[in-house]
Amino acid sequence: MNFNKDRVYDVFRDYKRLNLLNGIIFEVDFEKSVMKKAILTLIAVFLSMGMISAQGGDTLVQYSPDFKFKDGIYLNFDMVKANSPIPKAKLFTSVDYNDKDFFDQVLSSDKIYFYDNMGVRQELDKSSIWGFARNGVLYIKIQDNFNRITFFGSIIHFVADVTTRSSSYSPYGYNPYYSPYGSYYSPYSYYSPYSNYYDPYGYGGYGSPGSYSSRTNLEMFMIDFETGKEYEYNLENLEALLSKDPELYEEFVSMRNKNQKQMMFVYLRKYNEKHPVFLPAGK
Repeated sequence: MNFNKDRVYDVFRDYKRLNLLNGIIFEVDFEKSVMKKAILTLIAVFLSMGMISAQGGDTLVQYSPDFKFKDGIYLNFDMVKANSPIPKAKLFTSVDYNDKDFFDQVLSSDKIYFYDNMGVRQELDKSSIWGFARNGVLYIKIQDNFNRITFFGSIIHFVADVTTRSSSYSPYGYNPYYSPYGSYYSPYSYYSPYSNYYDPYGYGGYGSPGSYSSRTNLEMFMIDFETGKEYEYNLENLEALLSKDPELYEEFVSMRNKNQKQMMFVYLRKYNEKHPVFLPAGK
């Protein structure tokens, strides 16, 4: 068997080079891993401080009662989350932009006209919009009414005027107003900024055979910030939203039904405190 000394040296040199190359690759990967962890940590810190750049160059801030939404018309909830409405300056209208009733007058028409980003005039039905913001405050459209949102967070809560129509036949001409909402439970006398509102709708009325009657009730709703979906404010729907937080959910469902009703708004607030939302700051 022939022994080639030069070949052995070549093998050792290749081995050393391979080890050196692997060492460099390991060090690069290690440095990338450390840098990635550091960046993620910084992002978490910035989010906790409520300061991080948004995609459009705005700054994301943690929502608080002092937050101001940009004035304008919001076509959908995604525009709310982006704090990016159709501004007053892009609305095609003869109403003075400085008029304090600007949005009331613009939205009194069935059609809304505005200029898109290309400068082309567009037309849309009032029935298709989500709502608007005036002086930094959101108003959501329910039926044909715009209702102020005063409790915003991961679970948004608001009270709206809801009109129901019914027809009934009575040979005596008596046509009682019926509403499934006449006896709903309200937590607001204890836990809500909406306390002490007046509900004048607990009465009956008179009609004639085949007549139609209508009445307006104060109805409570919730919106899931994550999806933008609207829900009636009741135990079943609140439990479904709280289930995203197993700890709060278990606390809530472990209570007796009566206590649950009394604590609904409290747990809604607890959920929002544990799960703050971040929005692009207004300018």
